[in-house]
Amino acid sequence: MKTAHDLVTAAKARVDEIAIDDAEAAIRDADIVIDVREADEFAAGHVPGAVLIPRGMLEFRLSGAPELASRTLKAVLYCKTSGRAALAACAMQDMGYTNVRSIAGGFDAWAAAGKAVAQPSLPSFE
Repeated sequence: MKTAHDLVTAAKARVDEIAIDDAEAAIRDADIVIDVREADEFAAGHVPGAVLIPRGMLEFRLSGAPELASRTLKAVLYCKTSGRAALAACAMQDMGYTNVRSIAGGFDAWAAAGKAVAQPSLPSFE
């Protein structure tokens, strides 16, 4: 029987993880940056320009969005610490995507490195 840790370890062995120092360049080169965290995590702060596609919906959203159909799409994925992103990257590889990478350390490493963080602003009702 495998644990979640076992699955993440196997996934990380299969995917191309980008070091945090190289993440900004990889993002500039990407066609899409996907945040696979949940909506509340995304709302608390995310990588500028990232699109929210929670891990549990990834395969369905990719299958239902013609603009994401190209299997040569350059995608960079991240989550909180990199486990969900590694699993998501493997799922995309299994779907035939050939240019999928994840950010080592995830959003926590991004924020800790002092990289830009976007937060949605709420409207003022004054």
